[in-house]
Amino acid sequence: MKINEIREMSAEDLDKKLAELKEELFNLRFQMATGQCENPMKIREVKKSIARIKTIQRQNEINA
Repeated sequence: MKINEIREMSAEDLDKKLAELKEELFNLRFQMATGQCENPMKIREVKKSIARIKTIQRQNEINA
């Protein structure tokens, strides 16, 4: 996800997206453990997206 897309999302949407990404990360880690993961770089992308969302949530919290 791009940072501009994340900034445009509401707080509820950010929470939902964060939950989705955490679930996806869990599934990817499970696939890595069982040797079924086709694209290991996807884990890195998901982690970065989670960090971006948490950063925006924190910025919104400070500004409020």
